[in-house]
Amino acid sequence: MIRFERVTKRYPGGHEALSDVSLEIRHGELLVLAGHSGAGKSTLIKLIAGLEKPSAGKVWVSGQEVGALRANQLPYLRRSLGLVMQEHRLLHDRTIFDNVMLPLIVTGYPPRDAAKRVRVALEKVGMAEFEKAMPLTLSGGEQQRAAIARAIVNKPSVLIADEPTAHLDPAYAREIAALFRSFHSAGVTILLATHDETLFSPYGARRVELSRGRLLA
Repeated sequence: MIRFERVTKRYPGGHEALSDVSLEIRHGELLVLAGHSGAGKSTLIKLIAGLEKPSAGKVWVSGQEVGALRANQLPYLRRSLGLVMQEHRLLHDRTIFDNVMLPLIVTGYPPRDAAKRVRVALEKVGMAEFEKAMPLTLSGGEQQRAAIARAIVNKPSVLIADEPTAHLDPAYAREIAALFRSFHSAGVTILLATHDETLFSPYGARRVELSRGRLLA
């Protein structure tokens, strides 16, 4: 489903965030991407979503070479991907309901159908009672749940999260880990970049590790 073929990503100034990375993530897999801060985990995720392009090599998602897609083709690719980035990026002047609704507005869903999907997504992450709340009134864990709801509202086949349990207390981190496990049990392919892989090891996740931009054997 997702394949990296000898991918290198070099930024202006010469910093090489990824070096000759080859990796395959199979359909329905739960994969944990481990590595130190600055190892290249976030860059790898951005390449999958087409937020960055490789300097060398190819990235394939569902049979499409991501780096070869035109700008107007990328939104169609991203419909199949749910992204939870390190920054929640919730709009502070909109309610949680409206924040989760945004991807559906962008893709042109009819309002009535979109509202149903938003409520289903909020229910799945345990946030139904907070749909009228503003982001700044919520805890960090609640904001993370809202960001996850926004990522799954399009019913993606692949869910990708960059440090989804960072800055959360241990109890809330375990709840978030269990939430991703529930999505995986429903057939969603999961890729998690995390500094705390022990949260996901009880779920039989495959572990790969990056170090200084290189994939360790």
